[in-house]
Amino acid sequence: MSIRLTRPSAAALRALAVAGEAQSLTYQPVGVTSMVAPPDGYRLDRWSQSLGREDHVFERAVEALRNWRVHEGAGLVVHSGGPPTIDSVVAMAAPLPLGWVEVVCRVVEVVDQPDRFGFTYGTLSVHPEQGEESFTVVRLEDGTSSFEIVAVSRPRQVLDRAFPPIARRLQIAATNRYLAAMQSAADA
Repeated sequence: MSIRLTRPSAAALRALAVAGEAQSLTYQPVGVTSMVAPPDGYRLDRWSQSLGREDHVFERAVEALRNWRVHEGAGLVVHSGGPPTIDSVVAMAAPLPLGWVEVVCRVVEVVDQPDRFGFTYGTLSVHPEQGEESFTVVRLEDGTSSFEIVAVSRPRQVLDRAFPPIARRLQIAATNRYLAAMQSAADA
């Protein structure tokens, strides 16, 4: 895990992303976010939020995900090579109460259908957790769009395992920021 007191530069995040291209995922099997039950030792979290029924809501939500605006709107600093694509690596820095934690993930799945768009990324070595997280926008038959987040993870670092309530609180706070950022993007 990489924690720093100051916000990392674009060059520092780019270097983390480049280094991540040669790394393997820190968990197995790929696809754990689509399983009914998580593997032993992993926690499964599912969040869903209705975004609205207007036609433009789905398109705005897709654009927000495609351009990493949900992550940026949640306060993360993001370095990606563009929209999520299979095997692309993204480096991010998330704010902590004091400092920043750097995380690097590889996109393992992309869904791009007329009424469903999203991606899943998995953790690499620069990440306090092991597992996957998926972000998906869905337009239902009645025209309502919703944003779904599924996370399957377990603590990877000693500090996270030593202080699970703190790590859990930070994870939930980040998810709430993702949900709020998506709602703002859909409403814009």
